[in-house]
Amino acid sequence: MKLTVVSPLIGEDFAENVRKEVAAWAGPGVEIDVVRITRGTASIESEYDEALAGPGILEQVKLAAENGADGVFITCFGDPAVHAAREIVDIPVVGGFEPAMLTALSLGEHVGIVTVLQNVVPMIRSLTRRYGLTDRCRSVRVVDIPVLSLEEPDELLTRLHREARAAVDAGEADVIVLGCTGMIGVAAELQRRLEADDVYVPVVDPTGAALLWLQSQVRLGVRPSRATYMPPPAKERNI
Repeated sequence: MKLTVVSPLIGEDFAENVRKEVAAWAGPGVEIDVVRITRGTASIESEYDEALAGPGILEQVKLAAENGADGVFITCFGDPAVHAAREIVDIPVVGGFEPAMLTALSLGEHVGIVTVLQNVVPMIRSLTRRYGLTDRCRSVRVVDIPVLSLEEPDELLTRLHREARAAVDAGEADVIVLGCTGMIGVAAELQRRLEADDVYVPVVDPTGAALLWLQSQVRLGVRPSRATYMPPPAKERNI
């Protein structure tokens, strides 16, 4: 099985961190290639950033399919260009939000998301409405750390623990989802800290959830329905 991970950021540093992270989620016989966009933004923290990244993402998704990829993971919790990508390729395509949330919903009644900045909260609320998850996603909290400053794990974990603990204590969440794929390598420790406080609360890593979900779709032999994701009508497009 050959999977492609698309980093929707123009910087090489994030792509390199992703390369190290995804290797841990590859099952036997799974090859994962990480590519990045060459036009877009340094991080996605707004609808504007997401729109600018879209053309570069779709370009890389199309190239991945042409090069024989069996599935594509767009490594961003906002699912940028995911639905558009499903219209143009005949392989499974996922982002960070949908697999993480669907995994979390199987682990508890209410899901709490802890993300990066307040700017991102309206985007996440919009996604919860799109996927029909409003009733079960009661909490979206922030650590107030930009995407490009997430590389300090101690401070990130301190803030994640504070916000996740508050969501659980307030009865807003039975499961925690990390609301940014840049929160690399902290899910297990956050889960351990929450359990040490009082009660076991699962923490879902969006990168792991997405890659395992994608491998399952490929092995099941399924891909997005053409009754939903219809190919775009042929017309002149200046891209």
